[in-house]
Amino acid sequence: MTPAPRFVLILVFVLGHCSALIAAGPSIAETAAVVLRSDTGEWLYTKSADKAMYPASTTKILTTLVAIESGNLDRTVTVAASDTKAEPSKVSLRAGQRVPLRALLYAAMLRSANDASLTIARAVGGSVAEFAALMNARARRAGATQTRFVNPHGLHDPRHVTTARDLALITRAAMANPTFRQITGTKVYSWRYTPAQTLENHNKMLKTYTGCIGGKTGYVKASGKTLVVVARRGGVELIAVLLDGHGEQFWKDAAALLDYGFRVAR
Repeated sequence: MTPAPRFVLILVFVLGHCSALIAAGPSIAETAAVVLRSDTGEWLYTKSADKAMYPASTTKILTTLVAIESGNLDRTVTVAASDTKAEPSKVSLRAGQRVPLRALLYAAMLRSANDASLTIARAVGGSVAEFAALMNARARRAGATQTRFVNPHGLHDPRHVTTARDLALITRAAMANPTFRQITGTKVYSWRYTPAQTLENHNKMLKTYTGCIGGKTGYVKASGKTLVVVARRGGVELIAVLLDGHGEQFWKDAAALLDYGFRVAR
């Protein structure tokens, strides 16, 4: 048999090396991450996908989904004094103020308002504890078996945990709901209630990443930066989750994961 020419051997090596890099995916700094193709359920990338992590405000994806599925989003609800004490992110609700549930959902998802999240929980569940039970039941129905939430906002509690895989599954269930899809993809919302203000979506990838259609950011000291981002290109829809990120590299890693997902999606 005639030996293969040297350049052929080099080409085979290079192609094989590139294929291995594509299969492995990008190297990212975050502790845990996944990329899920939402239409097929295929996991395109995983890193510590089932490690228990703190979600911070990505919690509000499930908060919003449970509230939407409770129905009648145009009903007004009354703000309790205890709701107004939530810090640090808020829309400065006042005790006794009456606000439509739908507006509170925009405040929770875009501004990440913790006071709005508490008001949502009481309005839908009767109490924070009962609403958390509804959240956990809904998470299990979405296939998220490792999620245990104790509040609607994601402020740190050592008992309040999820995984990158679970967050992707929760988001997949949420994106199947047209109302959630509309809210999470909204860049700016006019909050008409005292104090009137413009709510800009904290998910800056809606402006910086081509095809981004939604998601949720989060941060507390214990969790580091957290992100769920949804993007759609050419009929392919991806959900990327990144947990325990730090610095500006966080956003570059999110884009790299989505870029990788779109390259390998079939």
